[in-house]
Amino acid sequence: MFRSLKIRNYRIWFMGALLSNIGAWMQATTQNWVVLTELTSNDAVAVGTTMALQFAPQLLLVPFSGAVADRFDRRRVLMITQTLLMLLALGLGLLLISGRAELWHVFGFALALGVVNAFDTPARQAFVSDLVGPTQLSNAVALNSASFNSARLLGPAVAGVLIAVVGSGWVFLINAFSFLAVLTALAAIRIPRRTIDAAAAAESQLTRLAAGFRYVRRRHDLVVIFIMVFVLGAFGMNFPVMSSTMAVEFGRGAGEYGVLSSILAIGSLTGALLSARRPAARMRVVILSAGGFGLSCAIAAAMPTFWTFAASLMLLGYCTSTLLTTANGFVQTTTDPLVRGRVLALYFAVLMGGTPLGAPIVGAAADALGARSTLFVAAAAGLFACGVGVVWLLTERSLRLRIGPRARVTVTHAGRPHAGLDPAEQSETLTAPLSVLRRGPELVIPADSAPQESPAAAALTGTVSLPVEDVPDDRGDAPRRRTRGPAKDPESHGGDE
Repeated sequence: MFRSLKIRNYRIWFMGALLSNIGAWMQATTQNWVVLTELTSNDAVAVGTTMALQFAPQLLLVPFSGAVADRFDRRRVLMITQTLLMLLALGLGLLLISGRAELWHVFGFALALGVVNAFDTPARQAFVSDLVGPTQLSNAVALNSASFNSARLLGPAVAGVLIAVVGSGWVFLINAFSFLAVLTALAAIRIPRRTIDAAAAAESQLTRLAAGFRYVRRRHDLVVIFIMVFVLGAFGMNFPVMSSTMAVEFGRGAGEYGVLSSILAIGSLTGALLSARRPAARMRVVILSAGGFGLSCAIAAAMPTFWTFAASLMLLGYCTSTLLTTANGFVQTTTDPLVRGRVLALYFAVLMGGTPLGAPIVGAAADALGARSTLFVAAAAGLFACGVGVVWLLTERSLRLRIGPRARVTVTHAGRPHAGLDPAEQSETLTAPLSVLRRGPELVIPADSAPQESPAAAALTGTVSLPVEDVPDDRGDAPRRRTRGPAKDPESHGGDE
């Protein structure tokens, strides 16, 4: 589960990022509570607008953010973005402490935060591959999610206490101080500088962006994931709106609001750690967890008391973390390293870019129909996303359930096409892109195919043709055909070699 921590550079990064993430979750919790209760009178639309301003740049700056992550040294990019995030937290904290903060200040802060995060997120995600390499990448991505959700477990609860004891402004200042941990970690990491291909570096931003789009368009599995996370990001994962409005719905204060976020993080941390144990990120886990997300939202909406609602959030957190961790790992581990930064920028733009559309709508629904309506909207989004994945499995991957003798159920799909074979004996799974799973008389691995988990598949570099001969059938029927090894060429050199 923790095998990536054996690598020195990743271990340093993990500890620094954990401390910084705790501060970030403290700030996020405080920001939404300030907007909802201190600067407005329980205005959920204002909270949704804040989220929209914070995440809109992720979508608008895609032409630049992914190219920056691929073209420049990622550690230097992170040093700049983390410093800017620290200064933003310091500025808003001082405004709140001095009593001069107004709602438009928070809106401006959220927009600036979104601009910086648009460049920070793809660089930070792709930086993990620079630290651990391809063999441990899936595990490292899952541990990153575990770090994120461990911080989510502590940060909101600490923020709720600090808001009540010292005030919201000091939470922002504490978060500004926490950035020193990740900046120190970046300074301590020792990795060789990435070599950037000269031809690629000379390409225009538009050309580089188009290459990323073309790559994703050819990968239908990635397209399906992008659709699913867009729907969930827009209408399902608006947790600040959900938690804050539900806390007010039950007549609770800032402390209980922080508790809700922490309880959600318990399930999220569990999902991330279990994802770290899996050997590879699998498409079917993404689809199943989307369905689980929809069902858990429906269960949470039906809870009659504050504490039963809080308990139901653990299942919601587990499904959310499993989905996002697995989807992130799938995108990273199956994407060509040459375009990984751009593909990750597109992924996070789709995931977070849906928030400007969905968050104000969800906030308006909470104001008009009540806080529970946000959970019903999220449930519908989760079930729709799961349906998209299931339709893709049935159509493109030819997923079928076959009932054999003694009611034995066998699952077949493009990666395991033979119903007569034991699935345990078939090595290919839904993890692999379809381009390398197509069956035919000859198996050819395209030069631009994504890396696979199977060493045998990675070793194939061309076409292998085996001669065929007729041999008598043991039952005396018509001859059957079998393949044999290639015959020796009498013109070849080396004789018995």
